[in-house]
Amino acid sequence: MFRTLGGGDLTTNRTNETHPHSITELCREGGRLYANALRTGYITRADAEPAPCLMELALLHPDPDDANRLRPVPPAVALAQRLNPIEREISQRRRTSIELAETFEPFMALSAQGTSSTHSITVLEGLDRINTALDLATNQCTNEVLSIQPSARHPERRVIEGLERDKTLTERGVRIRTLYQHTARYSPERLAYVDRFSTGKAEYRTIDELVERLIICDETVAFIPVRDDRQVALEIRHPGLVGYLIKVFEFIWSRAVPLTAGAPYETAPDGITDIQHSIAKLLVEGHVDEAIARRLGMNVRTCRAHIAKLATALGSGSRAQLGYLIAQSGILEQGNRNLGGENNA
Repeated sequence: MFRTLGGGDLTTNRTNETHPHSITELCREGGRLYANALRTGYITRADAEPAPCLMELALLHPDPDDANRLRPVPPAVALAQRLNPIEREISQRRRTSIELAETFEPFMALSAQGTSSTHSITVLEGLDRINTALDLATNQCTNEVLSIQPSARHPERRVIEGLERDKTLTERGVRIRTLYQHTARYSPERLAYVDRFSTGKAEYRTIDELVERLIICDETVAFIPVRDDRQVALEIRHPGLVGYLIKVFEFIWSRAVPLTAGAPYETAPDGITDIQHSIAKLLVEGHVDEAIARRLGMNVRTCRAHIAKLATALGSGSRAQLGYLIAQSGILEQGNRNLGGENNA
């Protein structure tokens, strides 16, 4: 046996369909029937069967004068019935927030008197929390943002978001200095992004090799990643650590060149490009292809193509021989001629 909305028994195998949705997502059929009921003053139980949600959401009630009819609950009444508990909850939460503030207020002064902050280093887990902390720091920034951004292909949405963020900062008078790897010069998205800024408040430089990301706001807060998947980061507010990271940034900045400078991969008289000199140095240090590609901001396939060209230029027939020939050729001593190897401040 199954029950109908009116309480009668059904002797067939048909069951009533349900509409498991909230009142804010009233289904099309329910909306149509509710509107009809409001216009005519009632709706029959049979007509209401396609939308049992109307009874479940208390938008219809039995007609006391006719057992086969349902009357609509006036919209103002239905709205008030839904809003009253929400407003009560909001009022309760406001009272709770006031009580919490009063409870912790005496401790705020004690915390401010401390000689060191217990939150000088905060672990941020998850992209949402990391992005929220970054947004807060940049929104509060009034002077300068320093960032190291190893080159990578970003979705158009990410590029647009970055553009809007930097545009807002520069319009507030905040200076931006950003470091990329030389490979950023061959990214149409990155070049178009940089080209949008003509205020003089944003500067972009490149260098052959960067290790990891870094963002510093107003010399007071820095962000660095903890894991390669970028799901965990550190928010650093310790003055000594932030000061140290600023010195690291300035050291690299002084050796980098403006993004608008000439191409960094020009071929030297020895037939080896600047990027191949950088690869040669990392090969001799024992790095594998994947690590070299990551540090120079390129994909592994491009890195291996450069290694093959380097091997051809030096006449190497094997990877082991290539390392020996690099060391014997003297090209590493010439490495300072590349754009990232001199002080170009």
